[in-house]
Amino acid sequence: MSKWNMVVDVAKCMNCANCFVVTKDEHVGNDFPGYAAPQPLHGHRWVDIRRNERGAHPVVDVSSMPVMCNQCDNAPCMRVGPPGAVQKRGDGIVVIDPVKARGQKGIVAACPYGAIFWNEELQLPQKWIFDAHLLDAGWKRTRIEQTCVTGALRSLKVDDEEMKRIAAREGLEVLRPELNTRPRVYYRNLHLMTKCFVAGTVVVRADGGEECLAGVKVAVAKDGKVVGEAVSDSFGEFKIDRLEPDSGVHALTLEWKTRRVSREITVGESQYVGVTAF
Repeated sequence: MSKWNMVVDVAKCMNCANCFVVTKDEHVGNDFPGYAAPQPLHGHRWVDIRRNERGAHPVVDVSSMPVMCNQCDNAPCMRVGPPGAVQKRGDGIVVIDPVKARGQKGIVAACPYGAIFWNEELQLPQKWIFDAHLLDAGWKRTRIEQTCVTGALRSLKVDDEEMKRIAAREGLEVLRPELNTRPRVYYRNLHLMTKCFVAGTVVVRADGGEECLAGVKVAVAKDGKVVGEAVSDSFGEFKIDRLEPDSGVHALTLEWKTRRVSREITVGESQYVGVTAF
């Protein structure tokens, strides 16, 4: 059976917040019986944008990541409250029943991702419903995907085996896989939020001055095993990403022609290791 999934490309998100705004536009003041009661104007962020800044001067990058209900196949929220309060549909979408879930604040606490919010006025737990009401009405894509101007969001309906192949082919990840909740929201380039980088500049001394040096092979190794490689560009700059934060002492090696420079660095957060001269 085909089921709905969402793919979020962190590298494409520019924090325009269109997805957040259209979700507000869809649900604030609007009642969709069987799907969702009206969302409060303030407080709820059914689709939220999280921001991550890495590095320090002169190399800094900033990434943004939309987060929402993961539509988990093994959803902890489904184990709280009376029968039918939280329902897993055949198409993979999780819906909190706006009638049966009334007064069940424990459903909010059950979500390990913080994706469920409490509507104090209605005494109701609420979350993003994957635009189920629109898809049931014949829409082919979620509204948040349609409004994403950079193509960072992609909703697709495929069977589970096909989704596994897509995830493997595109290097997709889910949030907190150790929880075994089996999310249906996948992330591409998640390393921009979870990993760190080492960057630097390479120059060569010539004619009493310095020139940017391209083509230098750079490697970072941990306990003798290479964990990242790069080659300096025409500006003499290199950047090795996807390193584990707080992973301790590493060996940084730079090779150019017959010359080799090595030194130890400590990988904590993303960092600029300075200028290396040959």
